[in-house]
Amino acid sequence: MSTASHDKAASPFKQPRAVWAVAFACVISFMGIGLVDPILPALAESLHASPSQVSLLFSSYLIVTAIAMLFVGWVSSRIGAKRTLVTGLAVIVVFAALAGSTGSINGIVGFRAGWGLGNALFIATSLAVIVASASGGFSGAIILYETALGLGIAVGPLLGGELGAISWRGPFFGVAVLMAVALVATVLFVPGLPKPARPTSPIAPLKALRHRGLLTMGIMALLYNWGFFTMLGYAPYPMELDAHQLGLVFFAWGLLVAAFSVLFAPRLQARYGTAPVLYANLLGLGIVMAVIAAGVDSPGVVIVAVIVSGAFIGINNTLTTQAVMLVSPVERPVASSAYGFLRFIGGGLAPYVAGKLADATDLGVPFYLGAATFLLAIPVLASGHRLLRQAELSTAEGEPVPPALVPVGRPAAPGTRPVVVAVGDHDRAAAIVDAAARIALDTGSPLEVVHVQQTAVVEQQAVDTESDQRARAAVTTHLDRLAGHGVTATGQILTSVGDHAAAGRTLARHAAELGARSVAVGRSPRGPLTQFADGSFTSALTRAADCTVVLVDPDATPRRLTADTLAELRDSAV
Repeated sequence: MSTASHDKAASPFKQPRAVWAVAFACVISFMGIGLVDPILPALAESLHASPSQVSLLFSSYLIVTAIAMLFVGWVSSRIGAKRTLVTGLAVIVVFAALAGSTGSINGIVGFRAGWGLGNALFIATSLAVIVASASGGFSGAIILYETALGLGIAVGPLLGGELGAISWRGPFFGVAVLMAVALVATVLFVPGLPKPARPTSPIAPLKALRHRGLLTMGIMALLYNWGFFTMLGYAPYPMELDAHQLGLVFFAWGLLVAAFSVLFAPRLQARYGTAPVLYANLLGLGIVMAVIAAGVDSPGVVIVAVIVSGAFIGINNTLTTQAVMLVSPVERPVASSAYGFLRFIGGGLAPYVAGKLADATDLGVPFYLGAATFLLAIPVLASGHRLLRQAELSTAEGEPVPPALVPVGRPAAPGTRPVVVAVGDHDRAAAIVDAAARIALDTGSPLEVVHVQQTAVVEQQAVDTESDQRARAAVTTHLDRLAGHGVTATGQILTSVGDHAAAGRTLARHAAELGARSVAVGRSPRGPLTQFADGSFTSALTRAADCTVVLVDPDATPRRLTADTLAELRDSAV
């Protein structure tokens, strides 16, 4: 039985022009810091400035971004996401062009501060706008955002090196031109988006820091970003390379950041847990930073250490954001603003202090301090270990923390053994539910529809992929359609923050409590490599479930999933 479409899943890259416009702007935004890194020595030489003076272009940019993060939620909730996005893009265009036009280091530092304001307005809304504008559910939007992340982080230093080899002004003018193109496309193609039903208070992020878990993770992020931006701001000098060569070094670094952020961080988290991975990662960063400090007079040592650090940074960026979202009892946008304030403050103060230390001592001392901040972040994280562990187990401080199940409709009759189907927000959802309904009819079982509602975490951004009302409406639509075909069905909404494996294990426990006959899943729009990888929702569900887990396809016979079939399905996509 089915009235649902059985068409093949739409490509994640087949998106409205609005999504492409914002995705292009995201690529340029992610280029941001890496774009200017290759020209730091050239700036110092051309403008007769010391490294400590040049480092202030990071400090002004990041401190203004930090302060603005406290208010961007308030601004967006009043003028709407599109206007906030357009304002941010316009500010970046103006101040990037002014930074390229000035003839003094003080001018660049000042205009970078304005750039930081635009950056805060942009990053606070870009992921939400892409998710809201995407077709075929949020999965395609996240794939596109991750692609923009990878391109921007990796290509930024490369483009900065090429433009910087022509003139130190090149990267600034390059950003201005490319962001102007993105601005025009955003104005033309992105539709107006509805404002939140309830405006955000401008003091909500500061009030949120009263919660111990959020404050602990925020301080840990401050210390981490202190070390990170010390490296980013000062590592180019002891490398003794020209702009083009620096671009190649940071291109390799950016590739590792992107790859480990998107591909490896979720798998490590699923296998070892959030806190243990962060402990090991911060220790690794501390060691790498100490190597840079000890080998500051050896360009080869510094180059290799910086490239290797990209792997640790990619993991940390993803898992720190997930940790914040897990322990925070406040709304996602408020938690993001509070966390953003602390982490950007750490990143902004670090280059300034590093410059003063380098001027007073030698270039190795700032790197030793950076190593110390990475290591100091470990006991800070440990002080919140219990909160984080409880959050991962969904029992944090009396608050219902995801993953959690919320019933929709009438509860199932006691003593029944249902077939459970897990489905997300995408255009094949109805076909997957109907395929599972056929299994339920064949076995004389009721059906339980579990709609998976996730908070997506990409690099250091987090966004709710759909509203509670939309998720509830999706389940209700499934239940009404099934009732029309005589299928007894109940519904649940499974909420989850970033950690797909935790959501899979939660569903497995729920199925065991119900005594479910089987759990059905469909093919993910994100593709088999992602769906069947270690650390994925499907993989964790299959390994943790007591009952049979089957892969349903409207056009094929249901296939039982085991560890062997997961590997086979994953390998067949390579």
